Amino acid sequence: MRALTWQGKRDVRVEEVPDPTIEEPTDAIVRITSTAICGSDLHLYEVLGPYLKAGDILGHEPMGIVEEVGPGVTRLKPGDRVVVPFNISCGFCWMCQRQLYAQCETTQVTAEGKGAALFGYTSLYGAVPGGQAQFLRVPYAEFGPIKVPADGPDERWLYLSDILPTAWQAVRYADTPPGGTLAVFGLGPVGQLCARIGRHLGADRVIGLDLVPERLEMARRHGVEVLDVSQLDDVPGTLVDLVDGRGPDAVIDAVGMESHGAPLGKLGQAAAGLLPDKLAQPMIDKMGIDRLVALKAALKAVRRGGTVSISGVYGGEIDPLPLMEMFDRGIQVRMGQCHVRRWIDEIMPLLTDDDPLGVTDLRTHRVSLEQAPQAYEMFQQKQDGCVKVVLAP
Repeated sequence: MRALTWQGKRDVRVEEVPDPTIEEPTDAIVRITSTAICGSDLHLYEVLGPYLKAGDILGHEPMGIVEEVGPGVTRLKPGDRVVVPFNISCGFCWMCQRQLYAQCETTQVTAEGKGAALFGYTSLYGAVPGGQAQFLRVPYAEFGPIKVPADGPDERWLYLSDILPTAWQAVRYADTPPGGTLAVFGLGPVGQLCARIGRHLGADRVIGLDLVPERLEMARRHGVEVLDVSQLDDVPGTLVDLVDGRGPDAVIDAVGMESHGAPLGKLGQAAAGLLPDKLAQPMIDKMGIDRLVALKAALKAVRRGGTVSISGVYGGEIDPLPLMEMFDRGIQVRMGQCHVRRWIDEIMPLLTDDDPLGVTDLRTHRVSLEQAPQAYEMFQQKQDGCVKVVLAP
């Protein structure tokens, strides 16, 4: 089959690789019809290379048609249309029974001290072949895959794999009071959905912050107030002034470890990437740093007693945070990998022809899998108005 493989920093290639096969009784093989590039894939493209090896298959936002199931899978059959969550969870362990699917104890990568295994996301999370490919082996298919209707465009359902439940969880964690104000830092795909979900779930005001014109315009047409941070000298101060001199009730950080405007953090990440993997891995594990501009701005902007919800991916170990200010102001912080299956029953009724979350107005580019290397570069460089890329194997 054809699959997108990691070869080095900013070097991904579509290659011929062996077809996946049933390895365990609870496996399924899915023929991929659509698979998206996620913002967190760009961390692999740039920062997290030391945890990848040449030939690793990327991608964790896939959907398609079931081709084959193992003898232990009774819930699915060949021909079913499914979306595959990015985290691999068993559905029956102690954590899964508590709907903490991203911490599944059956698939936890204990050797690395990490949570549930993920598709296509480094040795830290199991080095499981990903879904930017023609076919995907899905472990624990008796629980994981989400069956969706046979009709409707893929983009109606595709984002259930990651970014839609990730955004839903971020908004739920933010816990904006009815009639309150929610601010969203970062209007990439997850941030766009956070802003729309915030409005849908009852926030009176949703303010989105970014510096990419196309992202600001997309949010604006969905009823979101927008701020171009490139035009602001004091982002937290501006938000505080905009919201009653107190600041928003809740703030979502949908940016993560590669925030703009942190030259020293960027230099540190780049320096680690230049080291041999055997040196870079322990350095990142013990001394890793993030670019914290967005997170610190979120912490300073939220009102006293408010909540900061973090959906952006962070990987630092020695990141400095303003703890005295956070403590004094009584800020609540919630974060973590999305427990995808936990939120599906709440989201599915909204994926209708009426499309209240605007999921069909998110993808800006649909290209063939063979064009994936160019699409990664376009997405990272924010070229051609790119907000979300979907690949067609």
